[in-house]
Amino acid sequence: MKKSLVALAALAVAGVASAQSSVTLFGVVDASISSYSSTSRDLNGATFLNPFYLNQGSVKVSRRELANSGYNSSRLGFRGTEDLGGGLAASFWLEAPIKNDDGSEGVATFNRRSTVSLSGGFGEVRLGRDYTPTFWNNTVFDPFGTNGVGTNLIQTAVADFGHPTRASNTIGYFLPPNLGGFYGQLQYGFHEKTKYDPGLATPNVANNSRTGRNIAGRFGYANGPLDVAIAYGSSTIGDQFYAGTTTKLNTLNLGASYDFGPVKLFGEVSRTKNKVDYEVTPFVAAADVDLTGYLLGVTVPVGAGLIRASYSRVKYDFNEVQLPFEPSVADPKASKLALGYVHNLSKRTALYATIARVSNKNGAALTVGGPAFINNAVFTPKNSTGYDFGIRHAF
Repeated sequence: MKKSLVALAALAVAGVASAQSSVTLFGVVDASISSYSSTSRDLNGATFLNPFYLNQGSVKVSRRELANSGYNSSRLGFRGTEDLGGGLAASFWLEAPIKNDDGSEGVATFNRRSTVSLSGGFGEVRLGRDYTPTFWNNTVFDPFGTNGVGTNLIQTAVADFGHPTRASNTIGYFLPPNLGGFYGQLQYGFHEKTKYDPGLATPNVANNSRTGRNIAGRFGYANGPLDVAIAYGSSTIGDQFYAGTTTKLNTLNLGASYDFGPVKLFGEVSRTKNKVDYEVTPFVAAADVDLTGYLLGVTVPVGAGLIRASYSRVKYDFNEVQLPFEPSVADPKASKLALGYVHNLSKRTALYATIARVSNKNGAALTVGGPAFINNAVFTPKNSTGYDFGIRHAF
């Protein structure tokens, strides 16, 4: 009886294998000892109304932890392809985040990527949850790949804005790979909100009408040492049906890299606008908030290792109207310097170390990770520093 069950199981496995051209189990396990420290300062002083004010100096928040994803994001995934003949192929990709430092997250969710696709000479049509095109430029043209304390400041700032790294419920189209180095994609994400007719039957609840929709695209050219791409995305991050408002996050970024051999250079410029659209524009409308940033980076191969460095900077513009005789208020801005080294023990295993520092001005409050600044009427965010020392194994 047991032999019969084993035989049946073997036949079932063989049937699955024959139906699929390939099925792969893959993943990354990345662990690091990481430390974060953020310092706020009291920038107030004695005034005419308060001549005896006692400055309170500075206050620091810090944390040290065993973290994950300092070099590559820890993950567990399954992907497969079936050859349909005639140049057509059907594929699936299910990828889950894992927290190997405490085991609290795993294949209970595939929210890193969850797609099914059909590809051929026409390109690829992909359905499901996937990276947004604008995020691709943030990570591809960052020497630190938007991981760990070295993550470029553009990605940190737009994520605080609400810019999606991934979008759900999407239909994506990718150009075929045989276009002489040109590549591109288009993506549309459904908001999947219920529509009521008549409109007055709509419940008076925030973000129940349009939030979640994402429209984006990315086009580039990669040939030899050069890679350059431009991307645009518009994400609906808020709505108020009865107020007649829709809040969108519109992002345009351009990135490039060039591999000279001894060094590889990276660069990116980005502009994001937090914009409120009105069905009926009020007398006093909320001002849009703009975020402009740039990144310069480099990697230098050294034997089995790789030196990584980047400088990134962002500036906010609240577009506030300056009234006569009103004291001017400088816009918040921040800069970040990151330096790291990766030592490859093999093609799949690497040791790494990264240090980074963020300098904030005029009320910006960006960190390298970890706990948030103490930010109130007394203390203003200033500097944030951190490091990662870890090991990454891919399979």
